[in-house]
Amino acid sequence: MLESHISVLQSGSEQEACNILNDFTTRNAQVFSFPSLTPDSKTKVVDALVHRLNSPDSSRCHVLCLKTLRMFSREKDKLVNMVSEITIATIMKMTGLNHYAVEEGDLIEIQNGDPEVMLEALKCLCNLVFNSQLAQRICSKNGCVEGIIQRLKTYKDPTLPHEIKFFDMRLLSLLTALCEETRPKVRYELHGFTYLMEVVDLSVNEADEHGLKDQDVDLCCEILKILFNLSLVRSNMDEEEEAHFMRLVCVLKELLLCKTKSKDRMEELQSMTVNLLTNVPLDCYEELLTPLNEDDEDIGLENKEAEYDGKNMEAILVLLEFLNRRLDKPSKAMKDSLAPILCSLCQMCKANRMIRKFCRLKVLPPMKEDVRRLPEEGKTLRNKLCKLLTSSSDVKDMVAEFLFILCKESVARMVKYTGYGNAAGLLANRGMLMGGRHCEGDYSSGSEESDTEEYAKLRDQINPITGRWEEAKMNPTDEMSDDQKEYEAMRLVNDLDKLQRQGVIQPCRVGEDGKPQPVEHILQLTENIKLKDEDKD
Repeated sequence: MLESHISVLQSGSEQEACNILNDFTTRNAQVFSFPSLTPDSKTKVVDALVHRLNSPDSSRCHVLCLKTLRMFSREKDKLVNMVSEITIATIMKMTGLNHYAVEEGDLIEIQNGDPEVMLEALKCLCNLVFNSQLAQRICSKNGCVEGIIQRLKTYKDPTLPHEIKFFDMRLLSLLTALCEETRPKVRYELHGFTYLMEVVDLSVNEADEHGLKDQDVDLCCEILKILFNLSLVRSNMDEEEEAHFMRLVCVLKELLLCKTKSKDRMEELQSMTVNLLTNVPLDCYEELLTPLNEDDEDIGLENKEAEYDGKNMEAILVLLEFLNRRLDKPSKAMKDSLAPILCSLCQMCKANRMIRKFCRLKVLPPMKEDVRRLPEEGKTLRNKLCKLLTSSSDVKDMVAEFLFILCKESVARMVKYTGYGNAAGLLANRGMLMGGRHCEGDYSSGSEESDTEEYAKLRDQINPITGRWEEAKMNPTDEMSDDQKEYEAMRLVNDLDKLQRQGVIQPCRVGEDGKPQPVEHILQLTENIKLKDEDKD
C-alpha cells in the first residue's frame, strides 16, 4: 500500500477509499504477512480505518475496512498498533455486541446492524483474541462476554444469520479457553451453562429425518468447546450443580444418538462430545442410559444389540463404535486421538456397574475358537486393544487400564484375556506380577465368568504367557543326561551374564512389593528356588 493510498484513506472520499480497499483485499485475500508495510505506515492505515468505522458517512466501506483489519490481525508478531482499547471498542461496536442496561429494570438491548459488517467484525475480533494476550484481557472486561450471552438468548430468532451465531460462539470459545477468569463469570454470573445447553438442545430437536445440517454441527461443536472450558470450573457439588451436569449428560446422549448429513461431521461431533464427557462427574454417567419401556419392544435389530438388563445402551454402543473407528485409523497423534475416549470409558466403567458389564460383553466376550489365536491377532475390539499393550504408543497404559477395569481389576482374568506377556507392563507398574487383586473401584462380589464349552475343552492347553491354545510339545530336555542339562544351564547363565555386563539386558526378579527389582548378578535369580527332591538329596 503506497503513501498516496494511505492519504486517500485518511482524507479521500468514500468512493476513493472503497476502490483502494477493494483492490487491496482482493489481491491479499490469502496473504498472512505484510513485510512491505512499515510499522509507521501500518499504524496510519489502522487509524484511518478506525476513523472511517466511527464515521456514519463512510458506511459503504465499513465491510472493506473490517476485511483489511482482519487481514492485518493475522500477523501475530505485529499487532501492537492494532490492539488498543479504542480499536477493539470500535470493532466490537461493529459486531453488535455492545449492550446497555436500562436502570429502571433488567431489560437488556442488543445493538444490531448490517449482518455482513457484524460478521467481518466478529472474524477480526476472533483473530485478535487468538493472537494477542492484551486483546484477550480487554475483551474479557469490556462487556464482550456479556454481549455474547445476551445475544445467545435470541438464537431462536430465525432472522439471525447462522454465521453470526457461529462466530459468536467461536469468540466465546476462545475467550473461555484463553482467559481463565471468564469461565466463572460465564457459568455462574451470566448462567451461560444453561443457555448454551438450550441452544444445543434446540438444534437437535429441529434436526430433520436426515440429521443435523453441517452448519448446525459446526455451531454445536463450538458450543461443546465452550461447555468443556466451563466444566473445568468445579465448585462444591450442590443439588443445582448436580442437576446442571445431569442435564448436560442428557444433552450429550442426544448428540451421540443424533444423525448428521455428513459422516465426517458426525466424527467431529462425536469427538467433541467425548472430550466433554471426560469432565463429567462420575455420578452423572447414569443419565447415558434409558430404561426400556413397552414401546421399545418392537425396536429394530440395531437397537436390539443395545438392549441390556432392561436398559437402552445405545449411547454406550456409539462410544464403543467410536473407539473402534479410532483404532482403525492409526495416526501420529495417537494420544490425542484415543486418550479422550479411553479416559471417558474408564471413568464410566469404574463409576457404573451396568456400563462396565455391557462394555465387557462387547470388548471381552466369552472366548470360543478365538482362543486358538494370539490375543492381538484379529479384528475385534479385544484384538486391537491387546495389540497396543506392547506398542510404543503413548496410550498403551490407558488401554491396559481400560481392560483391567473391565476385568474387575483381577490379575487372573486380565491374563486370561490378554496373556501374561501383554499384561506384564500394567502388572509391573501396579506391583502385581505375582498375581492377586487390586480393587480401587466399587465392583460387585459376584462372579461374571461364563466360560464356553470350546474354551473349557482347551483351557488346560492354553499358554498363559501368550494367552492362546498351543499343541503340546516334546520337552527337549527329556532325552538329555544330567550332565548335558547342567552344561546347557551353565551356558545359558554365562550368555545372560555376558549380555548383562554389556548393558544389553537388565535381569530382574519380582520383589516383595510385587514389582520387578534389578539384580547385580545373574545367579541371584536362582535364590529361593526350592528343588522338588531337596529333602531326599
